[in-house]
Amino acid sequence: MPSPSAQGLLSIGEVASRTGLAVSAIRYYDDEGLVAARRTPGGKRIFPRSDIRRLSFILIAQQLGFSLDEIRSQLRQLPLERTPTKRDWEKISRGFRAHLDARIGMLERLRDRLDGCIGCGCLSLETCKLYNAGDRAAQTGSGPRLVIQKSIGETPA
Repeated sequence: MPSPSAQGLLSIGEVASRTGLAVSAIRYYDDEGLVAARRTPGGKRIFPRSDIRRLSFILIAQQLGFSLDEIRSQLRQLPLERTPTKRDWEKISRGFRAHLDARIGMLERLRDRLDGCIGCGCLSLETCKLYNAGDRAAQTGSGPRLVIQKSIGETPA
């Protein structure tokens, strides 16, 4: 039987070295089904080179605030047995774009309104840009509703 490296496979240590991830993190992502290690006859995990890109994508997506469930959902669109193509990545990027646009909008609203208040409902600032008369924002849910709404023009019911 050819060695793992002769088959284009990498040991977990090699993957850790290439990605900067701890071996324990790679095991965790494997256990969570985000990558799919093969096993040697001795039970050691070995990975296709394409998992370097999958793991890098996971790291980036986590930095952008995506949950593992969201990441897993996107990764299901990628092939497991080959390096993803540009077309594969474009498909995933379309899936993330709407989420990123919504987050960017929320961050812009927060930035633009932060000097006054974040819509907490305290009603203590007369100059609050997010004045919440009668605590009407409470009708739409808990938390800073006036910042997390989808668009600036929306008002609570």
